[in-house]
Amino acid sequence: MDPQPTHFYDEPIVIRFEVPPVREKTPPCPDSFTWSGRDYRIIEKLAEWSDFTRRGKSARNMRPGHAAVASGRGSLGVGRFYFRVRVDTGQIYDIYYDRAPQDADRRKGQWFLYRELEGLA
Repeated sequence: MDPQPTHFYDEPIVIRFEVPPVREKTPPCPDSFTWSGRDYRIIEKLAEWSDFTRRGKSARNMRPGHAAVASGRGSLGVGRFYFRVRVDTGQIYDIYYDRAPQDADRRKGQWFLYRELEGLA
């Protein structure tokens, strides 16, 4: 049975790594996260994938040849890295890291809790 989303959140989370990642802009799955004042320890990574779709203005500001290359590996400030995880409460969540800078002072991306799923044994 395919997992079915039960709740959509798309809210910022604070993540933690036991060992800091080598590349911040291409991170591995974190070890835990905090959301709405509660800590969740990730006990299992179930899946991971990336999406380098250019959105908004950035979808129109690149030559077609360069856009084709960028769609496979991303480009500056473009790309999301998704992780489907099981946490210590037994819940299954999709979380993601969005590489887009928030503003000139906050150039690093941000982590989000995307959705909760059920239907995985």
